[in-house]
Amino acid sequence: MDAAATSKRMQDLPPKGGYGPIQTERIKLRSILNAKSTWAIFFATQVVGFYAYYLNLKLVRRNQIEMRSARLAIWPALIAERDRAVLRQMRRNRDEEAELMKNVERWEVGTYYGEPIYFLDEENQFREPLFIEHFAHSDPSDYSTRSWRHLFT
Repeated sequence: MDAAATSKRMQDLPPKGGYGPIQTERIKLRSILNAKSTWAIFFATQVVGFYAYYLNLKLVRRNQIEMRSARLAIWPALIAERDRAVLRQMRRNRDEEAELMKNVERWEVGTYYGEPIYFLDEENQFREPLFIEHFAHSDPSDYSTRSWRHLFT
């Protein structure tokens, strides 16, 4: 048998002289800031915050004006590039039509067996092509990709 089993058991008892008194009365906490200093700190942070917001707002508005000016300055160049791309694609479409229909008799490029497709007010008037006309001789996957992009952007 081991020593723990042979030793005499002791009951858990209170300390000699008993436990101390149970504290039931309220203990007031020590205050770090009083009401006046709390309000002073609040108003000081508000003033500093509004001033910082005002400075940042001026900076944001200045940047917005700069970006708007840059966008307006480059807009004509972007429109010209888009128009050049459309004209290049229309030229490719015309050349492709001429290549495809070269063996068909009485076929003129840009007409339907000699009859004009579009009736324009002036001979040199440009008609903006439809979306599907723009991609008439392109790969169908390119057309579907561009149409989804055109519809949802």
